[in-house]
Amino acid sequence: MTVPYPSQFNRILTSHAAAAIAQRMTLYPLLRPLIFTIDAERAHRLSIAGLKAVPAIGAKRAPRELQVQIAGLTFPNPVGLAPGFDKDAEVFDEMLGLGFGHVEIGTVTPLPQSGNPKPRLFRLREDEAVINRMGFNNAGQAAAAKRLARRDRSRGIVGINIGANKDSEDRITDYEAGARAMAPMADYLTINISSPNTPGLRALQDEGALDALLERVLAARGAEGPPVFLKVAPDLEPADIDAISRTAITRGIDALIVGNTTISRPALHSRHAGETGGLSGKPLAPLSRQRLADFRKATGSAMPIIAVGGIDSAEEAWARIRAGASLVQLYTALAFHGPGLGRRIALGLDKLREREGFASIAEAVGTG
Repeated sequence: MTVPYPSQFNRILTSHAAAAIAQRMTLYPLLRPLIFTIDAERAHRLSIAGLKAVPAIGAKRAPRELQVQIAGLTFPNPVGLAPGFDKDAEVFDEMLGLGFGHVEIGTVTPLPQSGNPKPRLFRLREDEAVINRMGFNNAGQAAAAKRLARRDRSRGIVGINIGANKDSEDRITDYEAGARAMAPMADYLTINISSPNTPGLRALQDEGALDALLERVLAARGAEGPPVFLKVAPDLEPADIDAISRTAITRGIDALIVGNTTISRPALHSRHAGETGGLSGKPLAPLSRQRLADFRKATGSAMPIIAVGGIDSAEEAWARIRAGASLVQLYTALAFHGPGLGRRIALGLDKLREREGFASIAEAVGTG
C-alpha cells in the first residue's frame, strides 16, 4: 500500500475526525490498514492534529441510568478515556464529544521532558496490544495548565494525571508540586506511580514511601481541592496490595485506579513481543481482572475502584463493573476498534444493564 505524504494523511485523519464527531464511524475499518502503515507514534500525533482541526461538539446526553457518582462527582457514563492519549490536554473536549464519560489527560510532569529514545511505541496487531516505553514524554504542567484553564467545565469531567520527572532528585516533591499546580484546573487528580518506564517510580508503591507521598500530595491539593485518585500497577504481590489498600484508606484517597501496563508477558504472537516496556490491550485483560478482584477484596468496598486494562467491549466493561469497578477506562483498544468505541461501550452497557434487570449501572457495581 502506498503511504500518502503527511499533509495528505493529515487531511484523511481530519476527515475521519469530522466523521467520528458526526457519529459516522464506518470509515475506521477502511482507514485502519492505512494508519497501521505509519509508525505508531507518528500516527497518534496525526490523529491528535486531525481532532484539533475540527470544532469540538458537546457530548450527547447519556441515559440517566448510566450515571455513576463517586468522590462527589457525577459521571454521565462509566466509560472514560485513560491517560496517554491526550498527554498535553489538547483534545479533551473532542474526546468528550465522542461519548466518553470522562477524559483523563497526562501524564504531565512539572518540567517538560522528551521521554525515552525512539522507537518506543509498538503495535502488536496479531494480539490487539501495544508495548510502550514512552517515559512520560510531555510538554510540562505549565503548558497543559494554560489549555485547561480555558476549558468550559460544563462540557464534562476532566481528570489530570500527574507524575515525576525522570531526572528528579526528589520524586515526592514533584508530585507535591504537580498537585499544587494542577488542582485548580482538575475535576480530579490522579497520582500515577504505576508506570514501568520511569526508573524507580514503582518503588513509591512501597508502604512507607506511599504514605509520605499521599500525605504531602493531599496537603498540597488543599482542603477545598479536587478528589485525589491513586493509580497502581498490575504487577503486585498480595502483600503489596494489602499495604497499598491500607495506606490509601488511612489517608482518605477518593478512588483507586487498577492498573496500568504490565511488564509481564503472556503468550504473544507479534514480532514485537520481545520489546521492553509496558504491555497494554487485550492480553492484559486476565491480569487486570484479577487485580480488580484483589483490590476489591483488600479494600472491602471502602473506596471506589476504576478498572483499566484490556477493556475493548461492553461485555468486558460489564464484567469489570459486576466485579466491583465503579468506572472503567480504555485507550489501546481505540487503535484497533476506532474512536467511536467509548460511545459504543457506553450504549452497550445500558443494554446489558436493562437485560440483567438493574435500575442503574451504579446498582450493578460489585454484584458479580
